Amino acid sequence: MRIAAAQARPYWLDPSATTKKVIAWLQNAAARQVELVAFPETFLSGYPSWLEHTGGARFNDAMQKRAYAAYLDAAVEVTGPEILLITEAARDLGIFVYLGTIERDVTVGRGTVFCTLVAIDPQAGVVGTHRKLMPTYEERLVWGIGDGNGLRVHQAGAARVGGLNCWENWMPQARHALYAQGEELHVSVWPGNPRNTVDITRFIAQEGRVFSLAANGLLGLADIPADFPLRGALEEAGVTEYCRGGSALAAPDGRWLVEPLADEERLIVADIDLAEVRAERLTMDPTGHYSRPDVFTVDVDRRRRAASRFQD
Repeated sequence: MRIAAAQARPYWLDPSATTKKVIAWLQNAAARQVELVAFPETFLSGYPSWLEHTGGARFNDAMQKRAYAAYLDAAVEVTGPEILLITEAARDLGIFVYLGTIERDVTVGRGTVFCTLVAIDPQAGVVGTHRKLMPTYEERLVWGIGDGNGLRVHQAGAARVGGLNCWENWMPQARHALYAQGEELHVSVWPGNPRNTVDITRFIAQEGRVFSLAANGLLGLADIPADFPLRGALEEAGVTEYCRGGSALAAPDGRWLVEPLADEERLIVADIDLAEVRAERLTMDPTGHYSRPDVFTVDVDRRRRAASRFQD
């Protein structure tokens, strides 16, 4: 099976332009006979990098409010035109897609942004929308807390594939939920920094006896539009690069197939042999022969959460 990580820069807070870039990269992948492509966390259409550098936690700050409003306006709906166009491209090209998005709910939380990993099957369309279970640190200022609805493994070609967003890859229960569904290829998506993927990518591969693909992004001050409310504050902070890549691929025995790559836009393509997964399961199958269901009980609630339930 041939898979790829799209280490790329989004058109930050421009969902239309970023959608066109996603489709162009899918076309490039199809020309190289890739069967699955993973894009970084919140690639469509941008990671909230201003929070760390502009005092994002200042309560009731007018500029932070304006920045959030711009971020909310750039969020996409799963049923919206951007995802529809990418789904059509995935169908036409025959590629399974994992796409990190900033999602705006169409019903329950119109004022809330979720960090959502969308899974798109070339035949069935959108088959998964996993909202990050727990935003990390300052991310909680702008992202809603997700639920277990998207903790699902999908059939992508010959492989059973699951995916998680950024630091939730460090959550043992979330990983366990995917292993328990027969996961063979684990996709982790990140805003982009090699320090985040140098350890966890190989750890997941060894723990789950899976192929572990990390898709990381790039983002710098030059990518922030001049009209973004906090652009001046970002310039004053003096930081020019926020996300530096770090995409990587590890085999089920933990060895690197692609070591973390930094500071370069590239479609990172690799071939995997799923027989390696079966071979490594001889000594370790974390939810099979090496599990103890008589000692440990794991319940996963996959209901979509809502603020209200109406009965008419």
